[in-house]
Amino acid sequence: MWIRGVIGLVLIVLGSTWIAQGSGAMSGSAMSGHSQYSALGAVVVLIGVALIGWAWRLRSRRPR
Repeated sequence: MWIRGVIGLVLIVLGSTWIAQGSGAMSGSAMSGHSQYSALGAVVVLIGVALIGWAWRLRSRRPR
């Protein structure tokens, strides 16, 4: 259950980095300035948020 949350958090950080590189806000890589990486980063962020939400729902339904 917590693994989903950790993976979700990693995906959010990775996707945010891709968005920054694709939009040109972060320079210094081959991804800089290419808008397709911004779109891919947004998809990765959404998947990360979904994983965190899934982990949260599983945790809240768990009997104590």
